[in-house]
Amino acid sequence: MKIKILEKGENEITFSVDGISVEMANALRRIMISEIPIMAIEDVYFKDNNSALFDEVIAHRLGLIPLKFPPGVFEFRDTCKVCGGKGCPSCQVIFTLEKEGPCTVYSGDLKSNNEEVKPLYDNMPIVKLEEGQKISLEAVAILGIGRTHIKYKAAISSYKNYPVIKIDTKKCDNCGACVSVCPKDVFEKGSNKPKIKNLEACNLCNACVEACGDKKAIEVKGEEDKFIFKVETVSGLPPEEIVLQACDILEKKVKDLQKEL
Repeated sequence: MKIKILEKGENEITFSVDGISVEMANALRRIMISEIPIMAIEDVYFKDNNSALFDEVIAHRLGLIPLKFPPGVFEFRDTCKVCGGKGCPSCQVIFTLEKEGPCTVYSGDLKSNNEEVKPLYDNMPIVKLEEGQKISLEAVAILGIGRTHIKYKAAISSYKNYPVIKIDTKKCDNCGACVSVCPKDVFEKGSNKPKIKNLEACNLCNACVEACGDKKAIEVKGEEDKFIFKVETVSGLPPEEIVLQACDILEKKVKDLQKEL
């Protein structure tokens, strides 16, 4: 298996993987979106709330605030070896919120009892308080995975077969139709045939093949054992950390299956 980083940003990573099956590619994608542990607010205890929003609405908004946290530090609360699931600093983080109107309450107003765990963004609005309105609550954040609730979804992940484009110079008359119809700007016009300037951007839509018509000068297909992955984090974890954790989880699943066989 060969891996090549194609693009890397703060919130996204694009890479190619050569030498795996479509089943393994899909398993890796599913793990990245549903089995990477991240922290989110699970329980909210209201002391006071006379705002325009019900407790349940505010609790729902709090749960969807992405949290920044150090990976590998916290335990799952249900299986915590320290407290046995009762809740302790090893498996949960407590946030407090005390605000009085008139003001808009933002995610940055949440105060954490652990300086390493905090909202990823400070400017996410929670509720607007008018004169005389106030809110006081305590929120508990724990580890979870995306298959139990969408608020624990770590990333958006997708993949496609690595594109292969062949141009038959004997059939191509360099009309430029493929250049103009390509939605991903894969081609540019050359002296005697179109040139491929951005192969990895091809999404295998076959618009160029259809534009070529009966000449059939272009062939587009995807490699069966090579894929391009795009991973965008929607949590406090960097995208490369999500990919590495997904590989570890997949490896563990394979080893567990081998023990059962």
